[in-house]
Amino acid sequence: MASETATPTTTATQQLPGNWKAGAAGGIVGALVFGAMMAVMSPGVLQGAIPSVYGFSPPNGAAGFTIHIAHGAVLGVVFAALLGVTGLSGSAARKQVGAGLAYGLLAWVVLAVIVMPIWLQAVGFGMAPELPNIGTQSLIGHAVYGVVLGGVYYALEGI
Repeated sequence: MASETATPTTTATQQLPGNWKAGAAGGIVGALVFGAMMAVMSPGVLQGAIPSVYGFSPPNGAAGFTIHIAHGAVLGVVFAALLGVTGLSGSAARKQVGAGLAYGLLAWVVLAVIVMPIWLQAVGFGMAPELPNIGTQSLIGHAVYGVVLGGVYYALEGI
């Protein structure tokens, strides 16, 4: 005769610091605003450079815009975690918007100035920018992304 013994199990869940949903939403809204700016100021980036990074043949504005929004969401979740780790989660609006601005500028330096030209050269994109890729429009766009990210995060953090 077989017998069964019930053993209680516990599942430990660890919550990431910060509100990742507010971060994702802020990242998406920030990327939408930045993407609209790019569509007007530098449509070639959305139609050519961004899709090429992932192997899509340019021009492909739909893929470029979709990828840009996905990047914004992922970066927004990382922003939320950083706010949680640094203790800025739950702080005043000016601190969170300021942190968003700083984060947007950091993303510009690391991703647009350094990583993107290296990646585009690696995948053979014919119009890959030189390293470092310093552009005023990109700087402004990333700064706007960060400010919007910080503002939306602040507005949604308690939800």
